[in-house]
Amino acid sequence: MASHRHHPKGSGAKPVKKHLRADKAGSAPGTLRYVGAQEPLPTLATLIEYGPDPGDFLETRFTDLQQGRDYRPTYPVLWLNLHGLQDQTLLQLVGERFGLHPLTLEDILNTQQRPKVEAYGKYLFITVRLHGLDAEGGLEGEQVSIVLGRGFVLTFQEKPTGTFAALREGLRQGEPNIRRFGADYLVYSILDKLVDRDFTVLEQLGDRSDELEDAMLEHGPQPEQLLQLQQMRRSLQGMRRGLWPLRELLNTLQRDEQDYFHDETQLYLRDVYDHSIQLIETVEALREALLGQQDTYHSLQGHRLNLQMRRLTVITIVFMPLTLITGVYGMNFERMPGLKWHFGFWATLLAMALIAGLLTLLFRSRRWV
Repeated sequence: MASHRHHPKGSGAKPVKKHLRADKAGSAPGTLRYVGAQEPLPTLATLIEYGPDPGDFLETRFTDLQQGRDYRPTYPVLWLNLHGLQDQTLLQLVGERFGLHPLTLEDILNTQQRPKVEAYGKYLFITVRLHGLDAEGGLEGEQVSIVLGRGFVLTFQEKPTGTFAALREGLRQGEPNIRRFGADYLVYSILDKLVDRDFTVLEQLGDRSDELEDAMLEHGPQPEQLLQLQQMRRSLQGMRRGLWPLRELLNTLQRDEQDYFHDETQLYLRDVYDHSIQLIETVEALREALLGQQDTYHSLQGHRLNLQMRRLTVITIVFMPLTLITGVYGMNFERMPGLKWHFGFWATLLAMALIAGLLTLLFRSRRWV
């Protein structure tokens, strides 16, 4: 998902270290070790508490472990968000505080998983993908892990992205639905923001595709355009790998065998499920469009090659009779017509010019040149 680049020597940039699944080979189940494509960032924990009344809101940012151990919540619904996965001690503390299974903590640190939902005894564990585009149009992705319990929501992100900033601001401003429906509606809102982010990414890819097609048709195919098409196809393939299991995940949440979602929230989950289907259809449509653009690129490239070959053919045909004439008069014979004629040289040049001109006019009339 996330793109990696090789930095040239002397650039001063450090290559990104990959933490692969093979690094955990032989470890016992539940062993906490980060698995991902980038260095884990320092962990920052932020707790939001709220209740149904307008004034029921409190936001706390934890600066040390002891503060987290001693903290006692004030309001009935908790949303603890952790940016960065470097501090494994803090993750263990969160797991002990909310009764998380060791396998859940292991899955949080393994950021290369497909979207899924797992039901544990006292909570639901959900993993989804957060997609974005880099400056060059390559797909960037990170894992967002969500824990839904009775009255609490835990979210774990690899890095701060600002995706949930509007959601936090809505809680600060007393947005009524989140306050009234509780923790399950908050999880719906998080999933809805992630789906909206995917719509934004697909719109950006669609705009880049349209711009690329317009440039291709206006200025002709360029080698870098084919590379851009391949990159966009890889980006769509990466999104496709995340969207298909997301649809299965939302379908599972709609069944809600553990009864974590109220009936009102189920209606909203159905809407997100419909949006996930729309996303998959959009991805497939864009993939077909990119395949069509690749065919257009090769067709234009072939057409350009044909034009160049036709021009070369015209030049060859024009010079063939001229070459024949110069070849004949270049033979070492003493008796040849026109050798002793005073105007023979100039007459030959004139004949060659007339032949070249007549052939050129002929090809122009047939629109070959």
